[in-house]
Amino acid sequence: MEGSLKELFEPVVEALGCRLWGIEHMSQGRGATLKVYIDGEGRNVDVEDCARVSRQLSSLLDVEDVVPGKYILEVSSPGLDRRLFTRDQFVECAGENIRISLRKPYEGQTKFKGLLAGLEGDEVILQTGEEKQILFPLEQIDKANVVPNI
Repeated sequence: MEGSLKELFEPVVEALGCRLWGIEHMSQGRGATLKVYIDGEGRNVDVEDCARVSRQLSSLLDVEDVVPGKYILEVSSPGLDRRLFTRDQFVECAGENIRISLRKPYEGQTKFKGLLAGLEGDEVILQTGEEKQILFPLEQIDKANVVPNI
């Protein structure tokens, strides 16, 4: 569903001067939450940006009716600990510390933390020690987030 929503949302978000960072659809009991993350083009997004995008997407969703059942629409900034959704975002965030959760264990574990050294083909290069690098195929990564340097 996220793919079709991305195609639907991206032109609207861009027309409002923002960039679509990612979409999460999470079921919760009888309802669901549709989280839409937006980023500014070379600037931080503010509450007004989120409100404008939320109003436009809400109207669009009312017309298109692509999300089944009851849901809550949330529009926000991806934040300092932004989740990485796309290959391009992994490239953009190279040099940042990240946390990765895998779909299947690698050497007995599913969670890793280290420096995002870049991409090699469709594999994320994670520097976990002085000289230790691990390559993870993008399709095996369940979730990846930037670890803020605070």
